[in-house]
Amino acid sequence: MYVAMNDLLQDAHKNNYAVMAVNSINMEMVRAVISAAEEERSPIIINIGPGQMKKHADPEIMVPMIKKLAHHAKVPVALNLDHGSDLDFIIKCIQLGFSSVMIDASSFEFEENIKRCSIISALAHAHNITVEGELGHVGQANAGDNHQIDLYTNPEQAKEFVERTGIDALAVAIGTAHGNYPKEFIPKLDFERLALLKKTLDMPLVLHGGSGSGPENIKKAVANGINKINVCTDAFTAGKTAMVKAMEANPNIDYLDLNIAAEVGMKQFVRDYIQLIGSKDRYYYGEVMVVEHE
Repeated sequence: MYVAMNDLLQDAHKNNYAVMAVNSINMEMVRAVISAAEEERSPIIINIGPGQMKKHADPEIMVPMIKKLAHHAKVPVALNLDHGSDLDFIIKCIQLGFSSVMIDASSFEFEENIKRCSIISALAHAHNITVEGELGHVGQANAGDNHQIDLYTNPEQAKEFVERTGIDALAVAIGTAHGNYPKEFIPKLDFERLALLKKTLDMPLVLHGGSGSGPENIKKAVANGINKINVCTDAFTAGKTAMVKAMEANPNIDYLDLNIAAEVGMKQFVRDYIQLIGSKDRYYYGEVMVVEHE
């Protein structure tokens, strides 16, 4: 079931839960993510960023593989371009068959951000492709950007932004950041701002920088209106940790079994996260009823 991301997010918005969007850069990650979603009967989103595609995950190889795995899945699967900024690259992703694109022009001035998002909305919507934008700016954890309140999303400005761009989902800045936080650091999120954004916009909201934010923050973010949570660093760590443990248990382990171990580890991580954000059993048809006839 390969679908437009907006189909998933509208249901999540209506029913107050979130869908996990996992940055996945190879076959093992994609299989882990989709199989975890199937077992939890949850919708799921595959994310891939431009840098990841240029370094490793060639989109001309990844997209057909993801679409094939999605078509065989018993739950809806969307494929989202994460943090697209270059127009030509975004158009390439549309042409390759992504079901969603994020245009990140959040580092530009307000009017330029609107202009860029509006152009992508027009191009993508013509192909039934979902568009995510960002207002405010979710920066880098190692730069301490999550502390900069002036980067947070302004609710009234966000309303104008959404109306003028026609985007389907908005990534908001409320105190998270991308990458690894300092050891044992848990960010403080502005839930009051988030609740006001949800009330003002009444649309799907996205949390970037979900990794390292802590389960209580994540649950509270969902309760206050987040419908899509991007996870990259923690998913990579789950795969790496599983591989390290497998090598420690068997230093002579071969490459095939090492990849299998990574896939199993990432799958369990995704299953646990799905349960945390409330998307478990959203695509559960129910028990089969057996009617006995006399």
